[in-house]
Amino acid sequence: MDIKILLVEDHKIVREGTRQLLEQAPDMYIVGEAADGLEAVRLAVELHPDVVVMDVRMPKLNGIEATRTITARFPEIRILILSAYDDDSYVFPLLEAGASGYLLKTASGTDLAEAIRRVAAGETALSPRITTKLVDHLGKRGSYRSAKMPEGLTGREMEVLRATAYGQPNKAIAGALAISPQTVQVHLRNIFSKLGVNNRSEAVAYAIRHGLISFEENDE
Repeated sequence: MDIKILLVEDHKIVREGTRQLLEQAPDMYIVGEAADGLEAVRLAVELHPDVVVMDVRMPKLNGIEATRTITARFPEIRILILSAYDDDSYVFPLLEAGASGYLLKTASGTDLAEAIRRVAAGETALSPRITTKLVDHLGKRGSYRSAKMPEGLTGREMEVLRATAYGQPNKAIAGALAISPQTVQVHLRNIFSKLGVNNRSEAVAYAIRHGLISFEENDE
């Protein structure tokens, strides 16, 4: 089944170039294009795409607010940020707003297509620089136990959450932990339930806000 994509980019030449790249993928179909955040929200309601490829700095409504609005109304629609900026003031608010991935515009067309496939499958997709930034940010946090959590995560759930924060897909997590991808999915569902979130990106955002993960043990 083709992945239905909505392109959101205020620079027409960039938007056209992105469309040409994605039209080469046999499993992707561009259902619409938007030049600002308000139009993105309107078209998301009208077209109900599988994935929205979203710029950050746009007129009328920025990518953060557009992402928050779309994911609040349609949590099944995945948002992949495609931006030239890796500032903390963009990265972390966008993940908290519900973005499933964050790719820099230095990525190749192949990288973009693969990132779209990953977020469409319910996984996260992060550029290496964004992953490093996220890990560094999480590493500065304290204990992974939080009084705000109604129920603590098990050790295995913490391993899955930590791997998710690194942007690893289910198959890679399963291989690293010597469990099946189906078991990884079960752990993720339990994590979502305990944290009160709906998807992987929201779980990572929760970890950012509440300091659930410490990477100090991996810094040896």
